[in-house]
Parts: sequence; C-alpha cells; structure tokens
Amino acid sequence: MLHLMISVLGQELAGWVERLPPSQPRMDALAAAVRKEFGDRDEPVTAAGLTAIETVAHRYCRHLQLELHPEGDLAVDRIPPGWPSEDETEIRRHAGPISSVQRTDDGLAIVAVDSMPSFAVSRTFVEAAIALADGARGVALDLRRNGGGDPETVATIVGWLCGPGIDVSDVVYRDRVRHWTTPDGPALPPDVPVVILISDRTYSSGEALAYHLRARGRGPLVGQRTPGAADHVTPVNVTPQVRAILPEAYVVDTVTGGNWEGTGVQPDVETTADDTEAIALATLRDTAG
Repeated sequence: MLHLMISVLGQELAGWVERLPPSQPRMDALAAAVRKEFGDRDEPVTAAGLTAIETVAHRYCRHLQLELHPEGDLAVDRIPPGWPSEDETEIRRHAGPISSVQRTDDGLAIVAVDSMPSFAVSRTFVEAAIALADGARGVALDLRRNGGGDPETVATIVGWLCGPGIDVSDVVYRDRVRHWTTPDGPALPPDVPVVILISDRTYSSGEALAYHLRARGRGPLVGQRTPGAADHVTPVNVTPQVRAILPEAYVVDTVTGGNWEGTGVQPDVETTADDTEAIALATLRDTAG
C-alpha cells in the first residue's frame, strides 16, 4: 500500500477549504496556513501529523477534525456527501437530547440538554421537557455536556425561552443562506427568570444556544468559557486514508451580527466546574425572589 504524504494531504485540504465554505478572510487564511505549514512536507501521514494539522487549523476553525484510516479504503469524495442518517432507535433510547428534568422543592426547574440529535426524531422529548418545566418560578438550562447537533433544536428552545417568531440567525453557505426563526409553540412567560449553565464541554450548537439566548437577554450564563466552534461543518473523505470534518458555512446572530468562533461563549458569572450548579441555582433564586 502506498503511503500518503503530508504534502498531498495538505494540498487537498487547502483546496477543499478554498471551494467549500463561503469565501472570507478567515477561510483564506486557513487554506494559506495549511499550505505553508504542510504543503511541502514529504513524510507519511500519521496520527501525530493529523494532530499537527488540526492544531494549525484550529487557529481559524475550531471545528476542523481529521480521522486517519490507515487501511486506505475510503472512497474519495468529489462533492460533500452530507451527514449519514442517525440511528432513530438510539435517539429514542436516550430520550433524544434531554438527559434529565428536575424540580426543586422551591419550584425551580433544571433542564439538562446534553445533545441535539435529529429534531424530527427527538421533538417529542424536547416538548415533554418543556411541559415538565411548566409553572416553574425559574428555569436552569444545563448545557454543560452539550456536544451540539441539529440547529432546529436550538431554534425551538430559543422559542420556548424567548417567544415565537424571533429571528435567530443566518447560516451563510457559498450558494445560499439558511434563516432560522423560532417556531410557534409554548413559551416561558418573560417574567420567569432563566440561568444557563455552560462549560468547556459545551460545543458547536450547544454554544449556539447559549450565545443566542444571551444575545436576547435571556441569561445570565454561569460556568466556564466554551471552546468557540461556530462553523457549520460536513464530513468529506479527502483522501483514501483521511476523513475530514470541514467548514461549509458560518453563522451570523441577528442581534450581534457576529458569532462565537474562536472566542467561545464567555460566562457572565465564571465558576469552577465543581461550583457551577450551586452558583447557578443561587443566582436563579436571587432573581426569582
């Protein structure tokens, strides 16, 4: 089996970055950095080499990931194939994105949203969690373990906490723009306070939910700064040995005109990981009265 050279992989990655996402200075800089650092390296691709490329790429796109298939049996993509279908049985087995809903003795609701699988499958679980929080005098939205996923879940939860018909974001692709608006549905009364828990494990669409809520004054955020992965991404087999997760679009919040790429979502109240829940609930109780 022929060994793939780092130089070949670097050139292929740079080419994809130049033609897949919308043209913008950050993507131009990403492609140029990969070419400069790796375009002339005549050494075999290894796991360590992929990590080195990711380290450079993360200066410009925190989402970019590389996966080594040393057997070299990947069918190289010419156009992005999109994400594979999710296992509906597994989604339902884990109650979709909802890991728990708790009610405290003093009437607070703690809703933990740990993931965002296909909303078409997980919708009933999201709606059930919203129903279980009905009547609470305050809501703690726990996103500390949320690894991201379907942006439709983001829009739905923003709608629950902020109201229907709210413009949330534009997702800008090379050939189109996807506009997200909160749907009709149950809405938490605006006088019911909310606190959002975040951590360094809150990622991607989990970060989006925290960012969009704070931009609309539905906070505060309590915890630790998030990693800062805002781009929408897609899987691509760039060579027979390497599958990449590559940026294909960027997000623009309709309130701020920006996003959290690279900077992460900053907490309003910074805590240690061990103290986050206690401080968040204390903050919520002070606000709820």
